[in-house]
Amino acid sequence: MDTDDMRDQARVVVIGGGIAGCSALYHLTQEGWTDVMLIERDELTSGTTWHSAAQVTNFGMTQTMVGLKTHSINLYKELRDDPEYPVGYNHGDGGIRLANTQAQMDGYRQFASMAAGMGVEFEVIDAAECGRRHPLISTDNLLGALWDPSDGHIDPAQLCQALARRARLAGAEVNRHTPVTGLTQHPDSTWTVHTEKGDVTCEIVVNAGGYRCNEIGAMMGVQHPVASMEHQYFLTEDIPAIAEAGHRIPLLRCPISGYYSRQEKGGLLLGFYEQDCRTWGMDGIDPKFTNALCPDDLDRVTDVLEGAFERMPVLMETGIREVVNGPITYTIDGAPLVGPIPGKRNAFCIIGLRAGLGEGGGHGWLLAQQIVHGEAQYDTWVIDPRRFTGHATVELTALKAIEDYQNEFRFHFPHEHRTAGRPMKTTPLTSTFVAEGAEMDIVNGWERIDYIKPSPDFEETLGFRFNELKDVVADEVKAIANGVGMTEVSGFNRFELTGKDVHSFLDRMMCGTVTKRWGRVGLGYLLNAHGMLKGEATIANIPASDRGGNRVWYGSAAASEFHDMDWLKTHLREDEDVAIRSLTNAQTILVLAGPKSRDVLSAAARGDWSRDAFPWLSVREAHIGIAPATVLGISFSGELAYEIHVPNESLSAAYAALRKAGEPFGLRLFGSRAVESMRLEKGFLHWKAEILTEFDPFETGLDRFVRMEKGDFIGKAALSERVARGPHRKLVTIVVDTEEAPAHGGASVRSDGRIIGTVTSGDWGHRVGLNLAYAFVEPSFAAVDTDLTVDVIGDPVAARVIESGPYDPAYERIRA
Repeated sequence: MDTDDMRDQARVVVIGGGIAGCSALYHLTQEGWTDVMLIERDELTSGTTWHSAAQVTNFGMTQTMVGLKTHSINLYKELRDDPEYPVGYNHGDGGIRLANTQAQMDGYRQFASMAAGMGVEFEVIDAAECGRRHPLISTDNLLGALWDPSDGHIDPAQLCQALARRARLAGAEVNRHTPVTGLTQHPDSTWTVHTEKGDVTCEIVVNAGGYRCNEIGAMMGVQHPVASMEHQYFLTEDIPAIAEAGHRIPLLRCPISGYYSRQEKGGLLLGFYEQDCRTWGMDGIDPKFTNALCPDDLDRVTDVLEGAFERMPVLMETGIREVVNGPITYTIDGAPLVGPIPGKRNAFCIIGLRAGLGEGGGHGWLLAQQIVHGEAQYDTWVIDPRRFTGHATVELTALKAIEDYQNEFRFHFPHEHRTAGRPMKTTPLTSTFVAEGAEMDIVNGWERIDYIKPSPDFEETLGFRFNELKDVVADEVKAIANGVGMTEVSGFNRFELTGKDVHSFLDRMMCGTVTKRWGRVGLGYLLNAHGMLKGEATIANIPASDRGGNRVWYGSAAASEFHDMDWLKTHLREDEDVAIRSLTNAQTILVLAGPKSRDVLSAAARGDWSRDAFPWLSVREAHIGIAPATVLGISFSGELAYEIHVPNESLSAAYAALRKAGEPFGLRLFGSRAVESMRLEKGFLHWKAEILTEFDPFETGLDRFVRMEKGDFIGKAALSERVARGPHRKLVTIVVDTEEAPAHGGASVRSDGRIIGTVTSGDWGHRVGLNLAYAFVEPSFAAVDTDLTVDVIGDPVAARVIESGPYDPAYERIRA
């Protein structure tokens, strides 16, 4: 019901009545939770939603995004066809995403292959076909486009009202004109939502506040990396050529000039992503700004408009009927924040939806699954709020929002790292590496070595094919395999665990054997309640010394910092004696790798570093020169290697000592591109590339890390049920028969033309001389020597399943 007699209790309270809030509310009822409530400060859709251009495309750069957009489209079609409350939805007008470079066309072919794996068909068309399908455009300076047959647009207000109506019919409550004035969390993690009409006690709070999301966030003591941009579009007078076309004009998106258009009655709606763009609301938002717009400023979009005139000359003869300039929200990477709020219990958000109307149905669907079931049916890391950590301020978000706005339809190429907001997080060695020729990439805000440039003026040609960097990486890998290399791993997630129950706690958290011997290191995997992979962690048991008592280091991927801390703390019982302290930002790793790495370490640090004294999977405290360090005998390269963990204040001293010790052995610097090549050759996996919540450890080939016979662990019961049913997919290593390009993540794997799997990672293996890829495939195609084809930039290429880890399968080099 929609009433002034507001209940004082609910299981879930959703704050915000735009597409995000209405979709979340509706989908919670669809998952079986009906004791839910939406609270809106004004009218439904009175924020950004009401002035949205409301385009609904299936285009997205990951399979998760395609999946949630497909859900949106199917839901919107259902609402359109509802005889009791039909929603205005022009579905199937078709959409054209233009390209004028071969690299863009390659990207579209890769995308079409990735979408096909989700059952979504796109078409890559040439310039002539673009002109045939869109009667208003010129094909000058055009190579082709990506065609989306499902493209269209929807009525924003009708959509939200329809979702709210269905939610109310299921038992949900909607309260309009009810400003939230505060949020209080209680010791049992429940919440009180304070409003001008009274208080509501609830189990879970959802922030769906649109451009006011940080006002809500402040009430619970958090700041979200969300910033707003002014966005302008105008509506034209009627265009005779549209009426003469005899069909609705396809939507158009132009990365060449930065605009989009769609049919609006007898004219066009034309929107702009100008270079002279501006943020909005950075210093606060007027409480009265509701159902409101920003002042028009068409002078800002002159540069974009000129490109639109060249592409659609009819615009030069067409008048403007109305101008709209309203705020839309962005995050640091342009994708929304949908899921648990970092550091908070029973708090979720669905915010930063810059394309909210087009994909909001899917966002609410995935959020509701997370709230009700703990996970969604897809791995949602691409939209998880915890993918950004402590560096993610609104100020940084504003810089990235401007950059993203200026490049709205220009997708990121593989290994492209744009410059806004950099450098954000550095170590004492960052400038040293740059001075030595390092090209830096970025991981969770940290500057990290990508590769070492062979000359100061070297530049990589970005694209989807092998390029001039292949030989550079090959040289780095050769130097490591034949001698010794060094790199820095900044931002590696590192927690220190202390207390008498540390090992029993970890044993409950992990599905395999937890290494308990002091001075030893192990690798373990964490599952969720559904028996699916949640995380990967290195466990190092550091013996007591003058630096402290016995303690365990838990190490994981840099991006997992907030994710893993939330997971560990959520499952820590009150009766367990375990303290968790983050050292992530206090220390940095220097990696030595190669057959001569022991020689370098022995020259830089006192003590016996022989194979017998310090074997593989050992940990020891030491000094590197004068710098205190903790050394782990582990390898991600497949070569003899050491991780040297150093406090940041001593990092320069450790680096100087290792460089000096390495001079007689030809020590070379290397970067993450070389590491990526080498880990594929060794069968090593990446978190959120191969380690996904959509698969269990047996499907992922991690059988040796599971001990079903041990005591209870999180996910054990569900994993047992999954084992009994048999695998849905299996992770395999494949060789791709081409030297032109790698198989990029998301590319479809086929047998006799039928899609039977999806690539997760791919690159050239320089030590084995093979084009390698990992892929999840149907189990019947997982046997070694099975012949397959893999889409490489959209073209089918012969491929074959091989044994995982073709380089040094006996691990002799690591143990040397």
